[in-house]
Amino acid sequence: MSLLNLQRDFRDWLVTGEDSAAAALGGGPGTLVYQNNYRTALVSSLAETFQRLVLWLGDEAFEAAAARYIDARPPSSWTLDAYGEDFTDFIATLWPDDPEVAEIALIDWTVGQVFVSPDAEPLAPEALAVADWETAVIRAVPSLLVLPIATNADAIWQALATGETPPGPEMAERGTALLVWRQGLEPVFRRAEAHERDVLAWSAAGQGFAAVCERLAASLGEEAAVTTAGTLLGRWLGERMIAAVG
Repeated sequence: MSLLNLQRDFRDWLVTGEDSAAAALGGGPGTLVYQNNYRTALVSSLAETFQRLVLWLGDEAFEAAAARYIDARPPSSWTLDAYGEDFTDFIATLWPDDPEVAEIALIDWTVGQVFVSPDAEPLAPEALAVADWETAVIRAVPSLLVLPIATNADAIWQALATGETPPGPEMAERGTALLVWRQGLEPVFRRAEAHERDVLAWSAAGQGFAAVCERLAASLGEEAAVTTAGTLLGRWLGERMIAAVG
């Protein structure tokens, strides 16, 4: 047997745990330690990524969910950092009547992704003085992600992160979104109302500030649209959310 075939058989045995695969390796009871280490490493990796979900579910429930995930979706990437990519969707299938569970997992995952996102220097306020607002397009920092949420998972997550007693699960208003981005080295998040979510989406699609104001005016009125857009722009500058206006 070649080394490559031996490695493949060993991988298959780690994933399936089948006796036939173990026999092909000539293994006995002592080989179970390798499979135990494999599964323990994967559970530990998931627990490290989804720390607030562990606190919400408890160790026993989380480990049971992680074990089912490992059986259903063995790792396929070169790095364990990517292993939790599908965990949020998998959790949603296990707790279909408790949507806050999957959303806590989603926040855990997103915060981790934001932490390793590309760096960008936030725009200085004085740069606005030279912008051509007829054509200027607002460019958010690359770490910014917009998450639609249906529950108060953000409040639960924040309480768990600070060691406080979390609130009970509640449904959020329809159209609620969570903005997650990085300020320096610190991932942060907050809720966004529908019009803020829309302005960010229009800007991300390449629409200029003037066109964004026109679209807002269709629902808010011209004066309110200009005020709203200006207020959002000022807030984003203060929150270091804008990378460029170009």
